[in-house]
Amino acid sequence: MRINYNVSAMISNNSLKRSDNALAKSIQRLSSGLKINDAKDNPSGLAIAKRMNAQLKGLSVANDNASDGVSVVETADGALAEIHDMLQRMNELAIKGANGTMIDVDRQTIEDEVTQLKDGIEEIVNRTEFNGQKLLDGSFDLKGYTTEKNVKVDYYSDEVTAKDYKLDIRNITLDADGNIKNTIDDLNNNNVVASVDNGFPAECKVGDIDGNRITIAGPSGFELKLTIQKDVIDVQDMGINITGFGDMSIQIGANEGQTLDMRIPKVSLTTVGINDTDCTTREGCEDLLSKMRGSIEYISSVRSRLGAYQNRLESTVDSLNVTDESMTAAYSRIMDVDMAKEMTQYTNLQVLTQAGTSILAQANERPSQVLQLLQ
Repeated sequence: MRINYNVSAMISNNSLKRSDNALAKSIQRLSSGLKINDAKDNPSGLAIAKRMNAQLKGLSVANDNASDGVSVVETADGALAEIHDMLQRMNELAIKGANGTMIDVDRQTIEDEVTQLKDGIEEIVNRTEFNGQKLLDGSFDLKGYTTEKNVKVDYYSDEVTAKDYKLDIRNITLDADGNIKNTIDDLNNNNVVASVDNGFPAECKVGDIDGNRITIAGPSGFELKLTIQKDVIDVQDMGINITGFGDMSIQIGANEGQTLDMRIPKVSLTTVGINDTDCTTREGCEDLLSKMRGSIEYISSVRSRLGAYQNRLESTVDSLNVTDESMTAAYSRIMDVDMAKEMTQYTNLQVLTQAGTSILAQANERPSQVLQLLQ
């Protein structure tokens, strides 16, 4: 028997240390509920879990973004619904004013109400906002620019490809009210849409004149509206830059590029086509009546576009919820501890620790047995 080095006690102490460390780790898992508390627990699992956690956080924010997008659409659509009702009322008034039984006094009353309705439309456009941003003034419509200061891009359809176009404009003149005096045939004969190599489809031509706006129409829904602000006598190769951007981009995913671009067309008396009306005469009422169909169709098309956006956003929210649920389950499988299994392990380690403590105490007593040899 040796007394300088108690090997039995050292062995018991090392075993107790291992059991105690394992017990401490088990207590940490049980108290935190996590299987991976430190990088040393599972380095690769921690790396995967942290990437997944970043994705989960991003999905949560993207879900909020999509919900905000739904709110934007609902705000805009609510305002357009009121404008729709106003246009319907103007249509009724135009029909009434076109009736031969009406006299000038009656039509003046109709004109007064039409004026109030038009002012109401402008007021709705100006006050419809979301988070301080106007929605119907064209701020979120696609942008385009020209090289001629007196010619502005007012609108273009989705079928107009984003690129540079060239246009020849000759002898466009405005009357005292700022309306184009030329006829559609005059403009087409004067090469307002020049040769095919200017970027426009071959079939493009001036299809409509409304006040100081001309519409260049082409195949498959191609439509470009230009506003003429002053007389344009002779401009050759005027550049038109169709940017293809300017819409509201909604971040609907956790990764770069996962966006939905919402285009909200400009709504105004000009775009609706009723900026220049006069219902004090029968002819004026008939003219307004002829414009009403196009006005109502324009607002209907804007609302249809917004409705499609809302359906897509609501589907996106549902999809994000499902993805979030699946990824949360995967993240939990990596990070969360199985409490029942860990509790079993904890009980075993607790028994080992208690046994190790008892054995260590007995091992420490062994050297004292040497004293019996000295008696």
